[in-house]
Amino acid sequence: MTGAASPHPLRSRLRSLRPAAFGADPVGERMERIRRSPNFADGVFQNPLGARTRPSGSTLEFAKIYFQKEARRHRGPVAPVPLHAATLADLAKAPASGLRLTWMGHSSVLAEIDGRRVLLDPVWGQRCSPFPFAGPKRLHPVPLPLASLGPVDVVVISHDHYDHLDLPTIQALASTDTQFVVPLGVGAHLERWGVSEGRLRELDWNESTQLDGLRLTATPARHFCGRGLRNQQHTLWASWVVEGPSGHRVYHSGDTGYFPGFKEIGAEHGPFDATMIQIGAYSQYWPDIHMTPAEGMDAHLDLQGGRPHGVMMPIHWGTFNLALHPWAEPGEWTKDAAEEAGQTAAFPLPGQPFEPAGNVPTDPWWRAVSHPIQHPWRRPTTLEAPADPRSSGLDLAGDR
Repeated sequence: MTGAASPHPLRSRLRSLRPAAFGADPVGERMERIRRSPNFADGVFQNPLGARTRPSGSTLEFAKIYFQKEARRHRGPVAPVPLHAATLADLAKAPASGLRLTWMGHSSVLAEIDGRRVLLDPVWGQRCSPFPFAGPKRLHPVPLPLASLGPVDVVVISHDHYDHLDLPTIQALASTDTQFVVPLGVGAHLERWGVSEGRLRELDWNESTQLDGLRLTATPARHFCGRGLRNQQHTLWASWVVEGPSGHRVYHSGDTGYFPGFKEIGAEHGPFDATMIQIGAYSQYWPDIHMTPAEGMDAHLDLQGGRPHGVMMPIHWGTFNLALHPWAEPGEWTKDAAEEAGQTAAFPLPGQPFEPAGNVPTDPWWRAVSHPIQHPWRRPTTLEAPADPRSSGLDLAGDR
């Protein structure tokens, strides 16, 4: 996949000095395939709908709020986050319905579907950062050691940000015989970390692959990519549709802002038995690339043909503090949004398996370990317009 093209010797040497966690840039045949993608233009992958991936407003204003000690304290839990003490024995018994989901925290989910085991966005590391001594740290331990998870048929990655693609986790999985299905370009990181080319499948949006009876389809998302000091923007981001051999279907959003494409995905691949929808790390500073819980519920309904159906499980919350909102606010807001929509939403403890066709966990467990939640979404507010983004020195990727 890497091709025969040789990079410039100096550039190659500089790449070799980068921290391993930064991964690798696509080169050779992999880069040629990226250039042929209809979603790649002007040297970068493009979003399905225009998105500002650079935070709007003042960098100084954002930093003051984010790093203010008292505000940080109130954004975290007041007691240990409860976990479900999952064991391999819990997961060894096949789900009676043929479909079982286990949320491992943040966006990591084990989906057992028609006798196959799919691990989505696995992050077992202590920090979502290239460095073990800095960066957002877990609010709770992993509920189950990776080695105790049992055999995994396929690992699916949504994009290459650190809270979705974790070096130590991938290195551990590389020592097994699991297969990996990733968006275009992401395979370069995995190959650097020890995953052989023969175990990798890279997909563009709306491409599918068959693997041991599973059908996996990369679908569009509204986000961006990058692991290095400068975003090369040569790796794709995606949401995923997974269909089992007996017809169960699930959807994993990865990271995304709201966009009309959810309706198209639902029309093409839905309805779904369950969706796993990003509802955390939202902010007025980056409204185009992360959804609020209300937008996440709208996305679920779009995916289900415009009506309540199946089970919506919120992801991308409760494990890392990546935005200015309190850690438990996404759960509370999602619960409100689900009740308003008449939609079943699952709120498992980290590590708690459940079957969407069975008893769905709905207890608001976070209330016992969080500061009082203010419910700002229940009160109409007028947000002050962010400052001209050109005055900001904080640049994640720019406009796409």
